[in-house]
Amino acid sequence: MSRPSCVPVLLRVNRDFRAFWTGQIVSLFGDQITLLALPLLAVLVLRAGPQDMGYLQAAGLVPTLLFAFHAGAWVDRHGRRRQVMIATDVGRAALLLTIPMAYVLGRLTMLHLYAVAFAVGTLSVLFMVSYSALFVSMVPREHYVEGNAILQGSRALSLMGGPSAAGLLVQLLAAPFALVADAVSFLVSALFLGRIRPVEPPPERGGRDHTVAGARFIARSPIIRAALGAGATFNFFNYMFSALFVLYATRALNVRPAMLGAVLGAGAAGAVLGSMITGSVTRRLGVGPAYILGCVLFPLPLVLVAAAAGPMVMMLGLLFVARFGSGLGVMILDITFGAISAAIVPPQLRSRVSGAFTVVNYGVRPIGSVVGGLLGGAIGLQPTLWIATVGAIAGFLWLLPSPLPRLRTLDDAHHADQRPSQIA
Repeated sequence: MSRPSCVPVLLRVNRDFRAFWTGQIVSLFGDQITLLALPLLAVLVLRAGPQDMGYLQAAGLVPTLLFAFHAGAWVDRHGRRRQVMIATDVGRAALLLTIPMAYVLGRLTMLHLYAVAFAVGTLSVLFMVSYSALFVSMVPREHYVEGNAILQGSRALSLMGGPSAAGLLVQLLAAPFALVADAVSFLVSALFLGRIRPVEPPPERGGRDHTVAGARFIARSPIIRAALGAGATFNFFNYMFSALFVLYATRALNVRPAMLGAVLGAGAAGAVLGSMITGSVTRRLGVGPAYILGCVLFPLPLVLVAAAAGPMVMMLGLLFVARFGSGLGVMILDITFGAISAAIVPPQLRSRVSGAFTVVNYGVRPIGSVVGGLLGGAIGLQPTLWIATVGAIAGFLWLLPSPLPRLRTLDDAHHADQRPSQIA
C-alpha cells in the first residue's frame, strides 16, 4: 500500500502550474532582496532622508495609479498574457542591472533610482494584471484555495530568506550589487513561463464600455467593493509605515543591515505558518470570516514597531513578533481573497477587474508613501508610525456590513455576489 504524498496535488499532476510555481518562487525571493536592498542603498550610499525615502517608494508604486486601469483592458483585448509576463520579466531584469553599472561608474543618483523604480513598477503592472487570468487558466475551480496557498506559501518562504540574504549581501558586497540577484531571478521566471502552455481566455472584443467593464463589475459587487475599501485603507497606511521602516530601524533603533535582514527573515516564519494553516482556518471558520480574521491580524502586530524601546535584544524581539504576526495575517488575507475573487469574477473580465481593483488598491500606495515621508520629516518618525498602524487597523471595518461575515464556502460567495448584479 503506497503512502500518501506530502506534495500538494496541483504540484504532482499539473505540469503547467508546477513550472509556473518554480519560476515564481525564484522571482519572489529576488523581489524580497530588492525590497530591502534598494532602500538600504538609498540610506547608506546616497544618504537619503525621510522625504527621499517616501519619493523612492512612491516612484515604484505610482505606475499602478497611472496605468493599471488601462493595462487590464489592454491585456484582455489582446490576450497573450504569458508572452506579456515574459517580456516584463526580461525588461525588469535589464532595468535593475543599470543600478550597479551606474554605481561602478560613479554616476548613481537618487534620480536614477527614481527612474528605475518607476520603469520597473510600470512593467510590474502589466505582469500583475495578467497574473490572475493566467492562474485560472491553469488551476481548476476546486483547487483555487490550494493553488493560492501554494503560491502564497512560496511568497512566505521568500519573506524568510530574502531579507536575510539582502542584509548579508548589502553588508558584504554593497547594496547596488545585491540587486543583481533580483535581475537574475526575473530571467529565471521568464524561462519557466516560456515552458508552460495554458489555455487562456480568448481576447475580448468590446466597444466603448470595454475599458470600464471591470470598474462596473466592482461597483456592483458587494464583496469585491468591500474588499477594495479595506485593501485600499490597509495599503495607504501600511505604505506610510513601510516608507519609513528601514530609516527608523537603522537610524532611530540603530539596527545594523545584516541583523535587520535576519530578524525580518526569521519573523517571516509567521507567513509560512499562515500559508500552511489557511486551508484549515477556512474550513473551520468559513472563507469570509477567515478573510476578515486575516484583515485584523495583518496590521495589528505592527504597533510593536512603533512601541519598540529598551535594550537592543528587546527591540529586536519586538520587531520579530511584529513581523511574525503581520506575516501570519497577510497570508490568511491574501489566500482567502485570492480564492474568493477567482470564484466571483468571470474569466473574460479578470484582467479588467484586476486592473480596476489595482488602480485603487495599489494606487493609494504611492500617496501613502509620500504622506509618510512628509509626515516623518514634519512630526518625526515614531509619531508617523503610530498614525500609520492605527489607521491600518481600522481598515477591517469596511467588511462588516458586507456579505463576507456570513460566507462559508466559495459557492456562497458566488451566489451572494450575483444577487446585486442581477438587480442592477
